[in-house]
Amino acid sequence: MIDRGKAVAKVLPSKTPAEIFIFGAVYVNAAPEEYVKLAFDMNRLRRLPSYLGIGRFSNPPKLSDLEGFILEPDDIKNLKYCRPGRCGVQLPAEGMQELQEAVNWSGTHVATQVNKGARKMALEVLRRYQEGGNSALGIYRDKAHPFHVAGQFQSLLSRSEGLHVYLPELNRYLLDYPNAVLANVESLFYWERINFGLKPTLRVNHATAYRWTGPGGATRVVAVKQLYASHYFQVALDLTACLPDSSGISYPGFYLISLKASRQEGLTGLKGSLLRRVVVGKARSAQENALISIKEALEEPQ
Repeated sequence: MIDRGKAVAKVLPSKTPAEIFIFGAVYVNAAPEEYVKLAFDMNRLRRLPSYLGIGRFSNPPKLSDLEGFILEPDDIKNLKYCRPGRCGVQLPAEGMQELQEAVNWSGTHVATQVNKGARKMALEVLRRYQEGGNSALGIYRDKAHPFHVAGQFQSLLSRSEGLHVYLPELNRYLLDYPNAVLANVESLFYWERINFGLKPTLRVNHATAYRWTGPGGATRVVAVKQLYASHYFQVALDLTACLPDSSGISYPGFYLISLKASRQEGLTGLKGSLLRRVVVGKARSAQENALISIKEALEEPQ
């Protein structure tokens, strides 16, 4: 099926209902380097389905990089009543307080004020991460139980067994940035406003493109590590590998292999199990559609 150009996406087993792993694959008639170019090209990504907005951060990052980083109207209304342990937007306790105090809720242009505060918060998240790594990502306190991002990311990464077995240096880089040094790597930071099939979600990401040479030749790997999300994804890591087709004669084709790993809130218990079924179904369908869109984008004449 994959050899005939069909995209495949399957849900993999997980040790806890809160964790979701989606495997995907598709054959692409293009050079592997073209995928890396696409993954780092914000203008081309913007044209893919499900993207509602996207922007690349400057070096150093600045507030103007976040133009278009806007919350949904319902999120803006909910923020007025947020408190630690109960909030419709995923935030640390200090983020809730800062946003609420920065807004004149009885005045005009409330949405403008909230979005300005959200951009400042997202910029601060990125700056702290660039200086202190995962430990600076803090603790979400929007639900009853605090969620420690760094520890849970490390736990999620340990479940991606192939990464620390075959690419231990990339695994170490994802855990120990900015202190880890990795050769043959290109890195960028960007934000996205994306629709996964449920509520539109804002995310801040660290993308890494890595060139690894193994027994089968050179392989390009792209890892997208979530630093912040306004909904659903407490931690997330998207891994994509471009495996060259050594049997190709007419095309410089490759197999695009992906693994989307995430931990999401609200998927445990009776109600959560029903929600998980919906979330997993939408995630699998979204991944299959994303692979088809990427294949079409890479194979279309430039």
